[in-house]
Amino acid sequence: MAEAHQAVGFQFTVRPDGLDYKLSQEVIKNIYLSGVTAWKKRVIQFKNGVLAGVYPASPSSWLIVVIAIMSTLYTRIDPSLGMIDSIKENLPWSRDCMSVQTRTVLSAILFATGLWLFLIYLLRYTLKALLSYHGWIFESHGKMSSSTKLWLSLVKMFSGRRPLLYSFQASLPRLPVPSVDDTICRYLESVRPLLDNKQYNQMETLANDFKESLAPQLQRYLILKSWWATNYVSDWWEEYIYLRGRSPIMVNSNFYVMDLLYVTPTHRQAARAGNVVHAMLQYRRKLERGEHAPLRALGIVPMCSTQMERMFNTTRIPGVETDIVQHLNDRKHLVVYHKGRFFKVWLYTGGRHLLPSELETQFQRILNDTSEPQPGELKLAALTAGNRVPWARARAKYFGQGANKVSLDAIESAAFFLTLDDEVQGYDPAKTNSLDSYAKSLLHGKCYDRWFDKSFTLISYPNGKMGVNAEHSWADAPIVGHMWEYVLATDCFHLGYTEEGHCKGDVNKGLPYPTRLQWQIPKECHEVIDRSYQFAKQIADDVDFHGCLFNEFGKGLIKKSKTSPDAFIQLALQLAQFRDQGVFCLTYESSMTRMFRDGRTETVRSCTSEAVAFVRAMEDPGATNAQRLALFRKAADKHQNMYRLAMTGSGIDRHLFCLYIMSKYLGVESPFLKQVLSEPWKLSTSQTPQQQLNLVDINKFPKYVGAGGGFGPVADDGYGVSYIIVGENLITFHISSKFSSPETDSFRFGQNIKKAMLDIRALFKLQNDQMLTSQIIFW
Repeated sequence: MAEAHQAVGFQFTVRPDGLDYKLSQEVIKNIYLSGVTAWKKRVIQFKNGVLAGVYPASPSSWLIVVIAIMSTLYTRIDPSLGMIDSIKENLPWSRDCMSVQTRTVLSAILFATGLWLFLIYLLRYTLKALLSYHGWIFESHGKMSSSTKLWLSLVKMFSGRRPLLYSFQASLPRLPVPSVDDTICRYLESVRPLLDNKQYNQMETLANDFKESLAPQLQRYLILKSWWATNYVSDWWEEYIYLRGRSPIMVNSNFYVMDLLYVTPTHRQAARAGNVVHAMLQYRRKLERGEHAPLRALGIVPMCSTQMERMFNTTRIPGVETDIVQHLNDRKHLVVYHKGRFFKVWLYTGGRHLLPSELETQFQRILNDTSEPQPGELKLAALTAGNRVPWARARAKYFGQGANKVSLDAIESAAFFLTLDDEVQGYDPAKTNSLDSYAKSLLHGKCYDRWFDKSFTLISYPNGKMGVNAEHSWADAPIVGHMWEYVLATDCFHLGYTEEGHCKGDVNKGLPYPTRLQWQIPKECHEVIDRSYQFAKQIADDVDFHGCLFNEFGKGLIKKSKTSPDAFIQLALQLAQFRDQGVFCLTYESSMTRMFRDGRTETVRSCTSEAVAFVRAMEDPGATNAQRLALFRKAADKHQNMYRLAMTGSGIDRHLFCLYIMSKYLGVESPFLKQVLSEPWKLSTSQTPQQQLNLVDINKFPKYVGAGGGFGPVADDGYGVSYIIVGENLITFHISSKFSSPETDSFRFGQNIKKAMLDIRALFKLQNDQMLTSQIIFW
């Protein structure tokens, strides 16, 4: 066991003549290098913290201001209007300690520093005022007014150069609280196509009663909160939508992200995991230093980066009444699960990250390990898949001391969780349901081979495919997507593999072996684990999933029709939903509010009166194509406007949600709010955005496209639909529902989506053909 000896840095032996000390030079060297690396990291974090703290100015600008003020000391001009003299007279030191010239210079420096700080705040609040303007987002695509061009120029001028990830945080505006009248008006408009006259009149009465009675008081308190908090929604959203939920988070809350669709860089499981983990460590290092470029709409308007802070070293800790999100700093290990065993793997050696080849060696050692799981270890992670209360009580009772506490702490404090799966997954065109099986594996697996409480679980398959299962409370899907885009690009285009499929670099066999986590799980806990597993398995077995690749056309052709791709798809979903169910339903589309400080999401209610009119025209044999196309454009414009309102803080549901929470704090009941928040979302949709198009040139590498990700069904008798628009000619749909519902069928719904997409496209094709025919006749 040479590795075990290398792991010991200090030994001593008691002899008659004293103590014999032995120091391992290799280990002492590693300790020294680790210390040096830690100090370098602190210095870089401090430097970048200063740069972000004074942004949009720079530390060097302080010197410029000081020199400018000092140069006026030799002229008769006093830019301080007497303030320098006042500072000089009120310095706390005795006049005998410093000469007059020294006191003058020190006073000038203090005044210059104050002036510099004032200018920083002036620039910052000017930028915040500019970013509070959102008129640009409501302008027609491809058209930009002179005022918007001027506004963009000012934003660009005040944004400074080379911003870091968190440079814009202090300049982002706060999420505004919409007026109650506007929100209720938009709400009633959104439910009008879903209710008959009697139901609508009843809802209108409830809304008016609320508006005239409780609403003003609740609104005043909410406005007060918006002044005090950085975001009046996000903390309540995290707590009441996610952390206070007592049902399982597997399927119901967690979501997944898939690997590259067509390409597998290597078919060696340990090698692929080695490269991907190393790329994640590179991403984490840049994240901790704040060195990632901030996301910006139009390349200019910054987005909030707060959610990215908790991507690594984060775990959701169960509680009886509510969970908490535990975020730690600088974790240097990960925990790996393979065939019922948990292993702890150190990610650093000698003050540096393990190289991909070293990580491959460690993962291969785990794959080669033939030891058996300890009693209760195999399905231990099922506790994180079941109901939260049994898990919270079991955690407190059985994992609060001894070996169990040490091992659980290792999992919960790990940078992230890695599962080396033993079943082949991934998209295979030769297999009909390969994408369906792949999605279900990522979403729930075997219900005991993912640690669903970790911020994310990285999943590695024997054929080299990868994927991610992410916990939802700490962040939304685009945050995980940003990391995954970086990792895949780094893996394929920067790290690469040898011809044999191994990671590049020398093999270091001197690394200490991964450490098995030890468990002493009593039989009573075995029963809790089994109950959680059985309950989770029922949920998992009920998930009906279908992956749908739509490649007849894509974003390129839709844009040629002068239509928003998202609006096009949403209207196709409405048409598919009506054909599938025969009725319209409340539809949820997620939109982001990250143009505001600590912003997360808002709901776009996609089933509008305009969308209903369009769908009815499509199903009406008597309607002409010209009428259908006109109704489509009207519905698409309406959807775009609703989406823009949601992005700019004028949505419906987050405002009503916060009013409801405020009513609970005040102990008052509102029949209107209770009715609103009890309405089921039978069609829940979300688009996975591509955020870093510069990482991979899809035109040059058309096969290196991601498959996006998905989530479980929100309603028992409804559908969950996630989609990603990839390049110009591919749209991938992830459709989920429940087998237990006789009304839904994910495959059927996928076919309806495809047909709806083609039918809408046919409207534009017929229009183009008619225009071409008219031109030929004219000539």
